[in-house]
Parts: sequence; C-alpha cells; structure tokens
Amino acid sequence: MMSFGEQRTYFDIIIIGSGSVGSPTAYFLADAGLDVLVIDRLPSAGQYSNKHAIGGIRATHSDLAKINLSKRSLEVFSTWQERHGDDIEWHQGGYSFVAYNEETARLLKDLVPWQQEQNLNISWLHHDELIKLIPHLNPSDLLGGTYSPGDGSASPLRAAFAFHKRAVQAGACFHFNETVKDFLTKGDRVTGVKTNCGEYYSQWVINASGGWAKELSANLGLEVQVEPDSHEAAITEPIKRMFHPMVVDMRARPGSENFYFYQHPTGKIIFCMTPDPQILGSHTIASSDFLPKASRRLIELMPVLKHIRVRRAWRGTYPMTPDGSPIIGRVDGLEGFLLAVGMCGQGFMLGPGVGLLLKNLILNELDQADKNILDSLTYHRSFSKEEILK
Repeated sequence: MMSFGEQRTYFDIIIIGSGSVGSPTAYFLADAGLDVLVIDRLPSAGQYSNKHAIGGIRATHSDLAKINLSKRSLEVFSTWQERHGDDIEWHQGGYSFVAYNEETARLLKDLVPWQQEQNLNISWLHHDELIKLIPHLNPSDLLGGTYSPGDGSASPLRAAFAFHKRAVQAGACFHFNETVKDFLTKGDRVTGVKTNCGEYYSQWVINASGGWAKELSANLGLEVQVEPDSHEAAITEPIKRMFHPMVVDMRARPGSENFYFYQHPTGKIIFCMTPDPQILGSHTIASSDFLPKASRRLIELMPVLKHIRVRRAWRGTYPMTPDGSPIIGRVDGLEGFLLAVGMCGQGFMLGPGVGLLLKNLILNELDQADKNILDSLTYHRSFSKEEILK
C-alpha cells in the first residue's frame, strides 16, 4: 500500500497527450476497467491543437478507414449529452461540399455512389436544391453539391473537458505540466516513459502527442511521418440563424487550397482555409495575411455576410502525414507501443473513434472492421494514396 503523498509509478496504460485523441481514449480505457495515466506538458486537457479546432465532425470522407472511425465518433458526439449530461454543443447541421466548376462537380458526383455503398447518408443536390437548403449561397456558377445531413459540429473545448471529467470519474489519472522526455524499454518492449518528474511503467504506451509525435518517436528509432502545418481560422459576431451545414469549397485560390465555414449554434460564423503553400512548423500566432484572403472567400461564397464583423482570428497546427490519413496501431518489432498520431487537422472528429479502436486492440476484442482500419492506417504503409476529401 502506498503511503500518503507517494506517487504511483505503475499503470496498465500510459497515454502521452490529453488532446482530441488522448482524452477520449483515456475515457474509453478507464471506463473498461483499465488503470490509465495521461501525461501532458500543458496545464489542462485539450490545450494544444484541440482548442484551435473549429468543431466540424463528418463521416463524409473518401477513405474507408476514416469513414468508419468517424461513424463511431459521430455516435459518441451525438449521444454524449443524453448519456452523460454534458452539453458539448452538438449540432447536427450536416456538411455540404459545393461545386462551382465542372472538375469539382465531377469529382464529388463520382464519389457519391461509393460513399453510399459505405452506408453514408449522402446525396448530390442540383443547383436549385442546394440553394433551397442554403438560401444565401452565391448562386452564380453554382452547379450543385453534396449534402450529408448526419454530420455536424460540437465544441472542441467542451468535449475535451467532458472526456477528461468522465475519464477521471472512471479512475484515470492525469499529470499536467509534465513532459515526456524518453521511453523506457526492455529488449524490444516499451515498458514506460521518463518525464521531467520521474519514471512510470506500464503494459502499453500510446503516443497521442499530436505535433510532438515525430520528435518523441525518434527516441525509439522510429521515423514517424508527421509534420505540423499551421492553419488559421476566425469567428464573427453572432447573427440570426441563416444556414445549418458546414460549407466546404474545394477550389484552390491564390494563397489557399480550399475554404470552409459554418454557423455555430450561437449564431457566429466560423471560417477556415487551408494555406497554399503549406506553412510547416508549430506557428500559433495569427498572421496579417489570413483575414483579408479568408474574408474575400467567405463573401464570395455568401455575399450577404459582407457587413458582418469579425471578432477574432487564431492559428493552430495540423499534424500532417504525406497521404492525409492518420497513423494508428502497432509498430512491427516494438511491443507495448501504439501510435495514434497524424490526424491531419481531423483529430477532433476522429478522436472518439480512435479511442474505441485502441480500446478494442488493447482488450484483444478487434473485429474485422477494426482490423481493416488498422491495416489501412498502419505505420508501415507506403503513404502513396492521398485522400481526396482530406
């Protein structure tokens, strides 16, 4: 028995990172009866990439593994308040990928039958149907778009706090303001971690450290293909409800690869774009370039918003992989170690699904769908096939 004030050093599971992946994973594992320690260098849950996310959650992907992970996540998010009583601002507003040129229309329409075969509730809407759904969308040159009503949004911070709270209630232990410096090993097995505060031992170590994944994994001699990439977003003042879906415009423009926005339940418009070229590195200070470019794209897509005032802008990081899909699961020749990294800016929407998958792996309860996901997202893949809707 430990004496008062003595720090525990042995756990079933150690998770590095309490973000979009680490916190839900901690909850699912602790809820399954496992003894879990989460270590994070920041002061509380969800304080790195998670708090910079804009909150979109979709199963509308072009990669089957991500579709199946996101379906599980959607089930968790959409039923969380009913099951646990925590308001995470879930709103089932759907997603709409819009097409203003033939190339985009052809790509989206070609995907729809395959997505429907994967049991996604998605359809192609022609110009008039889409304008009826999103009345203030710019009708000029609009050919149509996809609509997936089961997708939605939630608050990344509220969700992170909810996962953390419920994980603690289930028995998980969180060490904040503590940094993992290295791994402890015995032969080909990872047996724990060394931090700035001490050493901890476990049966499994999960690297869910987001933008630090590559740096940490190098201590094990692994070359994890994850590079942080800076993205910016902004939020406006609240206005009356005008539309529900997240609108995604895949067209490239000078300085941006794509653009997406939605209306939050409070009435505020949240918008983001993928920079072109990439801005590699962990830059989290908002730039002077983003708002003029992004505002023009927002007004181009929805001209009625031209007089709305922007309240703030911010910058966060997307831990990117070469093919736009995560790296999840075991590493050959290394026992007791799991990767859950490279979420490519979709950690929030994938996180609960990843947590459930890792729980099944650790408990040796994988079904065929789980095995297919792990095969697709393995560390050992070629990274040659890039996801279309990444």
